[in-house]
Amino acid sequence: MTVLAQDRNTQRRDGILVALLVITNDIIYGGSLVAVNAAGYALPGGDTAGLIFQGVADGRADNTGGADGAKSVIVRRRGEFRFASASNLTQANVGDAVFLEDDQTVALAGDVDQDIYCGVITEVVGANDCWVDITPALQQTDVATHIADVAGAHAATAISLADAGELTAQATVEAAIAELLATRPVLIADPGDAGAIPVTRSGNVAITTGAAGETRTLAIPGAAGIELAISHDVDDGGDCVITVAEAVNETGNNTITLDDAGETIVLTAVQVAGALVWRVTGNDGATLSTVGG
Repeated sequence: MTVLAQDRNTQRRDGILVALLVITNDIIYGGSLVAVNAAGYALPGGDTAGLIFQGVADGRADNTGGADGAKSVIVRRRGEFRFASASNLTQANVGDAVFLEDDQTVALAGDVDQDIYCGVITEVVGANDCWVDITPALQQTDVATHIADVAGAHAATAISLADAGELTAQATVEAAIAELLATRPVLIADPGDAGAIPVTRSGNVAITTGAAGETRTLAIPGAAGIELAISHDVDDGGDCVITVAEAVNETGNNTITLDDAGETIVLTAVQVAGALVWRVTGNDGATLSTVGG
């Protein structure tokens, strides 16, 4: 196609009333909530996976015995409509998003399974009776993005990530945030005697030991770049022996012993020979040894 060189008689319609082809062997009643399935055929609205809300039927369409598309239904795609609510409503629910329960009933998030967004409550008439503005639901480009996100298609999972600097392999904002938070240092709880020290994010594990000797275990790190500081915080007389899944240095040491308060060792997750391992990057008083093969 080429760009225009003269006026174009472009066809126009308001999009308030639209005709949709009806699914085989079904009836859509006037005044009902209408959806389309994955194949694009209209059917009564409901809490069914894969449906996309389309509006309110302006009249009945009976396609009993007919093939897909044998009948059409006129659907109104703008305005406020009064529907039953499967959720118990109060005045505080004005402005809340609602989702399809069936073809004449809406519900709040948490009271349906599929979260098929169909509008916003504008007036609560009774505990199970409300006015719904369907327009917000139909101004979306993709209703499916609202599944599990009552705030709309702005969840971090729905926002793609342009990474010109190639700083991450993640494709969405949420995944990139999760990657960043894993390296943000936090205070990691001491798992206690014989417990496993978490290896999923950076931070400080402050070890407390009693009068008797204690043990901890440390698995291979969950991601490259994690920095783990292990400190002997409270020493009531017993040592803490930490057994690591792999060697923490080139010498092959796989055991860390903390025997006095204040001793600290810092480990960083790196990749060696294609595998994630810990490497000692700082050591103030901890004893390193090799146990086993």
